[in-house]
Amino acid sequence: MTAELLAAHWNATDVAALASGQDAGGRKLPSNAWMALRRLGWAAAPPVGIRVNDRMVRMAQEQAGRSLRSAKWRSDLTSAVITTWPADPAKRTSQEWDAVRAAVPGGEHLPSSVISSRTRQICTFVRKHDRLPTDVFSLEYAPKAARMLLLAACDGQQASIERADEPHRALLRLQLPTRPDPRSYEDWTWVSCPIPLPPTIPAAAVLHLPTLRLHRGRVRVDLAYTHPVPRTARTGHTVALGVDWGLNTLLSAGAARLHEDGRIAALGAGGMFRAAGVLAKQHRLRRAEERLRAKADHYQRLIGGRTILASRLEAKQGVLSDEISAVATRRSNLNTALAWAAARWAVDQAVAAGASVIYIEDLRSLEARHMGRTVNTRMSQQIRGQIVDRMRHLGAEVGIAVVTVPARNTSRHCPRCLTPLRHRKAPDRPTTPGWKWAVCPGCGWQGDRDHGAWQRIASRGFVHQTRTTTDRTTGIMAIRAIVDTLEARAVIAKTPLKPVGEIDPKPDRPGGRQNAPRPGDAGHPPPPGSRAWRASVRRDTFTRTGPDCPVQPTGSRA
Repeated sequence: MTAELLAAHWNATDVAALASGQDAGGRKLPSNAWMALRRLGWAAAPPVGIRVNDRMVRMAQEQAGRSLRSAKWRSDLTSAVITTWPADPAKRTSQEWDAVRAAVPGGEHLPSSVISSRTRQICTFVRKHDRLPTDVFSLEYAPKAARMLLLAACDGQQASIERADEPHRALLRLQLPTRPDPRSYEDWTWVSCPIPLPPTIPAAAVLHLPTLRLHRGRVRVDLAYTHPVPRTARTGHTVALGVDWGLNTLLSAGAARLHEDGRIAALGAGGMFRAAGVLAKQHRLRRAEERLRAKADHYQRLIGGRTILASRLEAKQGVLSDEISAVATRRSNLNTALAWAAARWAVDQAVAAGASVIYIEDLRSLEARHMGRTVNTRMSQQIRGQIVDRMRHLGAEVGIAVVTVPARNTSRHCPRCLTPLRHRKAPDRPTTPGWKWAVCPGCGWQGDRDHGAWQRIASRGFVHQTRTTTDRTTGIMAIRAIVDTLEARAVIAKTPLKPVGEIDPKPDRPGGRQNAPRPGDAGHPPPPGSRAWRASVRRDTFTRTGPDCPVQPTGSRA
């Protein structure tokens, strides 16, 4: 039923009518998609001879209505790109960029990568048909209908959910047919489905009707729940966590504090979330999937040209299709796990630092260029959008706001004095050009490029927090533009350096390390040569070699 509705109304007129929010009589359409479709007269019916209740029809209409509503934005974007088609699609001029952004609703803040990807899709259509498409409905086929049940469109006569006697279990009751082709209502019966709840769902949370979907022959439950969380603040933050994106180092983050006098100080040296092993596995799977798809396309061309071997080649192509699906599933699961792990790490860093906001670099408009084919592909395949979405979800549970800030010059300018940095290969190679190590010719600051970037992001968020905007529909907080007068104050206060050779005073310890009790069983010392024995007999003495030389520790044995 869902597929028939999508195919029947996949056109510009019907999608515009649904997105307008009004019916033919000028009345406002309901927010529920299935009710809006019924108001417009878009009915759905089961196959002949199949008996289903009205709630099953509701679920089909709800799924089709959501898909058709989401197509409106793609339709407007595609139409804007077609009407402002550039002279050179591979490289738009500044005037052509302004024209296409003006034609797209909300195009001022639209990432350029979205427009570029839609342009590449239209270019593929042009090469294949030697003409421009009229709209998105000629560019794309009607979306496929997923095999799932949206129980949110039902009521208690079709499904109900409640908590079981055990704390981490729920009981879902719904009507299901007893045969694949129910002929009457007698072929439907109530079925009880126990659902194990993960420990992340609070005991006082209110459960909502889930979505049931098939996955490898098993039924999966997408369960939504509601529970109270602290309210996140848009302004008034004094401790923030700055997060910067990286290539091999996926995330670099550190905390900063805004003092009453306006000074911004970094709290510690920050940390990095390294996922080199996971990203390497992800790239290996990507290359494997590309090879499998190329081989499958080759078989498809052979099938069309040779009818004698068609049956044998179709069998091989079927095996390849299964392998492609398995590799795609592994990539999806790996991306999901990586996104949750990275988001959890960032939120834990904010909680440990006592931060009330996370300022993260907005790289939706990032386009990988001039770094080689391999690096460009790796950067474009990273799951930054998923990480930010999950970061917002986890941050909302503990009352931490997640705000995106513009990425302009965060890695280019010094966090101490805003002087353009000089990037080098490594700290021990100061004359070799590179991109990882940054040196400031003005104040002399030097450090890892990503460490300087998160300090710039945190300080930029502090001084621009009064210009934070909140989307009314999604609740997403973002700083859209940079003000030069405010940006001039977005500097990290210089930490006073200690004179060379000065050491921190340490509290006196009775007896010293050499007189500390040696670990052992029943008071016996550890065997000579072991790690505990070496630690118990080591004595550190400090000697000052001169006013211009640092303190050098010299170890001696007792």
